[in-house]
Amino acid sequence: MRSFDEILAIAAARKGSTDAVLAGAMRAKPAAELAAIPGDRWLATMARGIFQAGISWTVVEAKWPGIEEAFAGFDVGRVSMMDDAWFDALLADTRVIRSGPKIAAIRDNAAFIRRVDETEGGFARRIADWPTEDYIGLLDWLTKNGSRLGGNTGAYMLRWMGKESFILSQDVVARLVAEGVVDAAPKSKKALQPVQAAFNQWRAESGRSFNEIGRVLAQSIG
Repeated sequence: MRSFDEILAIAAARKGSTDAVLAGAMRAKPAAELAAIPGDRWLATMARGIFQAGISWTVVEAKWPGIEEAFAGFDVGRVSMMDDAWFDALLADTRVIRSGPKIAAIRDNAAFIRRVDETEGGFARRIADWPTEDYIGLLDWLTKNGSRLGGNTGAYMLRWMGKESFILSQDVVARLVAEGVVDAAPKSKKALQPVQAAFNQWRAESGRSFNEIGRVLAQSIG
């Protein structure tokens, strides 16, 4: 496995400079800032990822103001208590993506957030305090306790909210394969363990965030 600096040099040679490589990396928020994000924004971001899965993101973006309104601003308490009448109304509401399984997943994730808020010291705080070195453990927790948060959906949610994270895009996986970290896109927590180890090592070497490291890996290929 190459050092981070060696991979950065490959990416910089492709893109013209280190600054050009890192320009698109999203900033990771400090724990205190993450912990202060209210539950409705976590639920809204989950919903956006769920709705975007398998369809055009542009369609979801265009519908988003109506989706926010239809889901009562993603108020966690209200959505977690969604009754059959509201559920059926959403299925007929042209403002939203009218998918029963996706609407049910959003309701279930509201219940998930509410449960963690009530029993585990707060959903936002739990994510904010989760060790970066066990990021794959956080993904596994979301997958097992949430609804439709597996694959890259949970990872995108964390990235958009500001949690330091890596996303296994096609280009990132290609670089990981080239470095001998994995043979193919990892699909299980066990398969993700060498990915976590590699990111931890590159983070320790460089002092850069997972966001920046992932950007470098992707830019070294794509």
